[in-house]
Amino acid sequence: MQTFPTHSSMQLSVAPTQCQPLKIIALGDSLIYGFGDPEKGGWVEQLRRWWMLLGSSGHVLYNLGVRGDRTQQVAQRLEVEFRHRGELRNRVPDLIILSVGVNDSARLARPNGRNHTDFAVFESEIAALLDQAQQLCPVLFVGMVPVDEAKMPFVDCFYFNHADQYRYKEATRIACNQRQIPYLDIFDQWMARGEAWRNKRFTEDGLHPNTLGYQSLLEDVIHWEPLAAYHTPRPDYQLV
Repeated sequence: MQTFPTHSSMQLSVAPTQCQPLKIIALGDSLIYGFGDPEKGGWVEQLRRWWMLLGSSGHVLYNLGVRGDRTQQVAQRLEVEFRHRGELRNRVPDLIILSVGVNDSARLARPNGRNHTDFAVFESEIAALLDQAQQLCPVLFVGMVPVDEAKMPFVDCFYFNHADQYRYKEATRIACNQRQIPYLDIFDQWMARGEAWRNKRFTEDGLHPNTLGYQSLLEDVIHWEPLAAYHTPRPDYQLV
């Protein structure tokens, strides 16, 4: 099996200098997939279209989100997805964007039931996922959005809550920091904006953002410094 050198996250703070567009995969759960946004398809789809505009960087972005995925499921398909998205022979993607963890945090059957993924198991699995991804190419991590607790349970059996979300996202943030992987803390940003602001940005299920929610998420992502470096226009295009 071909091996890849581990890339330092310091590379992500500098605008890429390649003349050719990059190949980027976004891997994770329904937040990557864009569920809840039938109008615009979620933030990854909007970013994909933006990068297709004349005068943009021209990057190729693959949406590899799967509803309901937990960390373990993402890890199981990571390398296969990665090796089939290079487009050209002997090419592989240049960047991985990860977003996963909220489904791991859910309580099953009742508000005080067991977590869908035991917290200690999650800590081990998220560390393994990050290590695996970092062996392939540079990695960015977009954190989870806080749910609307008043709308729980989701599909009558999954109880999401802010306290558990915070534990799981903090474990992820710390694991990313230990590996110098940039982490966008969406949970803290959205919590700071207040309940009234958040409630306008959820679908009726209280778990998935609506069109406005994904628009806000897109704005958070595209203004995030580690990703903003990738918006640099291609040198063969002229902005008008």
